[in-house]
Amino acid sequence: MIQHFKRKFQVTDEGARGLLKASFSSLCVYIVSMSPVMLVMLIGDMLLSGNKHESWLYIASAVVTLIALAITLAIEYEGTYNATYKESAHLRIGIAKRLQSLPLSFFSKRNLSDLSQSIMSDVEAIEHAMSHSIPKIYAIYFFLPLLTVMLMAGNVWLGLAVIAPNVLRFLVLPLYRQQVERGNKKFYKVLREQSEKFQEVIELNQEIKGFNLSQEIKRSLYEKMDYGERIHLLSEVGNVQVMGLSSLFSFISLGVVLAVGTQLLVTGSINVLYLLGYMLAAIKVKEIVDISNESMLEILFAEPRVAKLKEINETAVQEGAEVELKNFDVELTHVGFAYDKDTSVLSDVSFAAKQGEVTALVGASGCGKTTLLKLISRLYDYDLGHICIDGKDIKGISTDSLFDKTSIVFQDVTLFNSTIMENIRIGKLDATDEEVRHAAQLANCMEFIDRLPDGFNATIGENGAELSGGERQRLSIARAFLKDAPILILDEIAANLDIENERKVQESLSKLIENKTVVVISHRLKSVETVDKIVVLDGGKVEAVGTHAELLKTSSTYKNLIEKSKLAEKFVY
Repeated sequence: MIQHFKRKFQVTDEGARGLLKASFSSLCVYIVSMSPVMLVMLIGDMLLSGNKHESWLYIASAVVTLIALAITLAIEYEGTYNATYKESAHLRIGIAKRLQSLPLSFFSKRNLSDLSQSIMSDVEAIEHAMSHSIPKIYAIYFFLPLLTVMLMAGNVWLGLAVIAPNVLRFLVLPLYRQQVERGNKKFYKVLREQSEKFQEVIELNQEIKGFNLSQEIKRSLYEKMDYGERIHLLSEVGNVQVMGLSSLFSFISLGVVLAVGTQLLVTGSINVLYLLGYMLAAIKVKEIVDISNESMLEILFAEPRVAKLKEINETAVQEGAEVELKNFDVELTHVGFAYDKDTSVLSDVSFAAKQGEVTALVGASGCGKTTLLKLISRLYDYDLGHICIDGKDIKGISTDSLFDKTSIVFQDVTLFNSTIMENIRIGKLDATDEEVRHAAQLANCMEFIDRLPDGFNATIGENGAELSGGERQRLSIARAFLKDAPILILDEIAANLDIENERKVQESLSKLIENKTVVVISHRLKSVETVDKIVVLDGGKVEAVGTHAELLKTSSTYKNLIEKSKLAEKFVY
């Protein structure tokens, strides 16, 4: 049963055990809640028969029933509320840990707002279903057969009169299940699209205002919200149909019990007490089944959210062993990669980046340079061939082992809404303040840090909003200085730097790259003319490998890039 709960609702082991306990508790509550009906029938039978000598026994039974009901309700509350609220925390922590182990390719195919909604909104919906619906539904599955036996043991016809219409109620849901599921999935998709649109508008607020698109965007958002409300209403129509038809059977149940009971009363088969008892039982069953129908609709509402968590949990993680690397040569052999099955980005790429050397990747935009850096650092996993460090295929090395030996500076810098000191310290979390300051000096950051009123303690805003593009870039370079890893990957690090700052950073880098494996991309080809090795990429393949002087003689692609670079410099400088 625990494995069933884990598969069905994507909960943790503890959550599955909690659901099992909660379901059992709900079953106990259902059973105990029927006891007063039985007691009323027994006490009435005693009074009608004139036997008052055992009245104390029934009074004691009533007291015991009340105590049992209080205990079972308390246990049910603990199982269905307290335990499941704890599970929501476990789910969120589990999702976060899972996301940490997934390759970057997973995130490139999904909107970040979608993932944040999964962690917050989806888990909240599952949590509510766990605390209010799932245990009650599973308790009903066991309670109804037990109740059927109990009621039919008293009187077969009255028992059937109570149970049969309520069994028919459960047949209503399959008739509308597909309709309800389609409505829920469509509404879920619309909510996700709205979330993505709102995030996009917030992120592009500057562009929207700059191009005077505010009214157009506002109109588009209102249209999406109106459409979402229409989809929501249509999905609720299916729920109303289910509940309406189901409730009809509830009232039929009471009528059937009254009709059958009256007939039996007239023939003398039962007394009025039995009729009263079964009427009370029918009312109680109606309440329970009403709750079960609402619970089932909530479970169907949560299904798309469970499916989203299942997708995250079933995505293959990057596995590998903890490996102590000693040599940091990076060797690529016949490497191939595609972001999707139909579009190949890299094909049959082979070259070596040696320790103590600088290897530059050059080529036209879209030729796969940045993708190669992501494969070398194992932010993505390649599809074909091998990438080896110290003779070991990196797919067999844990990402923790690999990232510990790798510093990466990408063109798109990500900073946190914290202080400059803490943003640089990300490169080495146990670094002293003095080490952070030294790294900032090497990356030529002191010029703008000293201008800030709080210096290293200045808060820089979300993604460094208080800094310029070049200043953000230099902070990311300072992280690399601080980490001082033996493999250094640089992707267009000078893209947001002016000529003077680029010169200063290049001077600092000359100290940083000593005895390291350095792989660099730069659109300013003049800055890579003196590197040890240049790999020329064309259409996702290696066109040539060599030094600047060698490639000028052997590579038409490289010569073309040099000519275009010189032409561009005339306009830039």
